[in-house]
Amino acid sequence: MKPPPFEYVAAADLDEALAALADASVETRPLAGGQSLVPMLNFRLAAPERLVDLNGIEALAGVEETESGGLLLGAMVRVRQLERDPLIARRAPLLAEAAPFIAHPQIRSRGTVGGSVAHADPAAELPAVLLALGARVRIARRSRGGESGSRVERTLDLEDFFLGPFFSALEPDELLTAIEVPPSPPGEGTAFDEVARRRGDYALAGVAARVRLDSGGVCDEAAISLVNGGATPCLMSEAARTLVGAEPTPEAIEAAAAACAATCDPAADMHASEAYRRHLVRTLTARVVSRAADRART
Repeated sequence: MKPPPFEYVAAADLDEALAALADASVETRPLAGGQSLVPMLNFRLAAPERLVDLNGIEALAGVEETESGGLLLGAMVRVRQLERDPLIARRAPLLAEAAPFIAHPQIRSRGTVGGSVAHADPAAELPAVLLALGARVRIARRSRGGESGSRVERTLDLEDFFLGPFFSALEPDELLTAIEVPPSPPGEGTAFDEVARRRGDYALAGVAARVRLDSGGVCDEAAISLVNGGATPCLMSEAARTLVGAEPTPEAIEAAAAACAATCDPAADMHASEAYRRHLVRTLTARVVSRAADRART
């Protein structure tokens, strides 16, 4: 099928993009990598009257190291860069580890970090990985009542960004501009793994984990997030808290894995039953948390 007719705007800068999104007289959608939106258009699952192409906005495509040692990823950073950029591998190795699991090289070369997060797909890897890292999103819009052309910005914890399947806290006139990734302190280890029917397919289940150990080998912070574990990209806070305050022994890790499997909410479909997905969550959580704890020790 072909997409429905739409007006096309190739934005030269962020202000032009925000001005187009602020026009409430037509339904407008931003176009980043297009790896999700274009198929939706072709299948008539989306029919915006205007598309605002962000690919010409260089200011949204940078990767910067912050003063604190974290990362600032522009919304238009390609997924392919996550697996190739040495700065990302050094400051956020979990992103570099998870990136090769995302679809295929052709899709990673076009798909963007901001587009994946804004799409809010519970089956996508990047939202879960960034949740485990404690990331925040920067959001911008044009002023609605103040000085003409002025810009309003806000920052939101990623945990508060996802509101439902394919539904986020973004307003129609807002644009996700960047993602803040906190620095990785000493004693922290991360890991990611998933199970898919074929390499590049959507995961039946996936797990990202972050574990930080103190000088005595006791876990003082942990995060576990799931791919395809519920209706939204989900952070398993209660399960992660079972690890805090003790050494990450096999028994403690297995208890956290069991808690993840018991409290997640996977959907059954033609590819896997709910029970099988819970089994995968439990197995993957034990594997990934153990690997993250081992890396935290080194």
